[in-house]
Amino acid sequence: MKLIFFGTSDFSRPVFEALKKKGHSPILWNLENSFQDFKNLKPDICVVAAYGKIIPKEWLEVPKYGFLNVHPSLLPKYRGASPIQTTILNGDAETGVTIILMDEKVDHGPIIAKSKIQISKSKNYRQLERELAELGAELLIEILPKWTNGKIKPKEQNHSGATYTKKFSWIDGKIDWSKPAVEIDRQIRALNPEPGTWTLWKSRVLKIFNVQTVKSKLSEAPGRVMNIENQILVKCGLDVLILKEIQLEGRKLLSIKDFINGHKDFIGSELT
Repeated sequence: MKLIFFGTSDFSRPVFEALKKKGHSPILWNLENSFQDFKNLKPDICVVAAYGKIIPKEWLEVPKYGFLNVHPSLLPKYRGASPIQTTILNGDAETGVTIILMDEKVDHGPIIAKSKIQISKSKNYRQLERELAELGAELLIEILPKWTNGKIKPKEQNHSGATYTKKFSWIDGKIDWSKPAVEIDRQIRALNPEPGTWTLWKSRVLKIFNVQTVKSKLSEAPGRVMNIENQILVKCGLDVLILKEIQLEGRKLLSIKDFINGHKDFIGSELT
């Protein structure tokens, strides 16, 4: 069976490798190659994983068993470009992977299979991406022979229940310290490494990479930096965050301890 694969992201790699390990010989392809060359390959099936482009109708009609898309959410929830980030931002307790038979619309096609997992409250984007990629790879390997042997009937999505995600930009990473610590923690875990989360310190961009939420009734203003029991804290609208790793613009990523050693005036300052 000739299998063509679309996808070059970190999410797609475990799926691609799982296919090779199972004995398939997936051919890596993209839409920049000509349609005629694609047709000449005479693919039996195509697999898409985090490819990021809409496959034209004429391409979809070529393979005998269609295009299968491995999508990192429980469709119809979180269609679009950023399901993993949105899952973390919203504090969801569960997520999963859905494999669909692709049609012309974004993440709209009928469902072939689903698999769910629970999410820990400390999981960041990279960790969840890897877990979902491995889950998607396992699910694809499981259903692929069933699909090509006609043992799976696609199930139409509940389109009225569909929700959509957006592509996040640099401005989405700006931290608002008046928000509860738990929301800022989700933002930091969801939006790193891209587009990144940041604040301003002395009019300079300070990237925030790693924090821990702690309950607190401190009355300081949101954004105030404190040293309490050798922990560097930032007051939020509700509770506080312990800073662990930060990076001042133009400098390298540092542990908070190393940063403080070079910036004693950080304690008592205000982040905006």
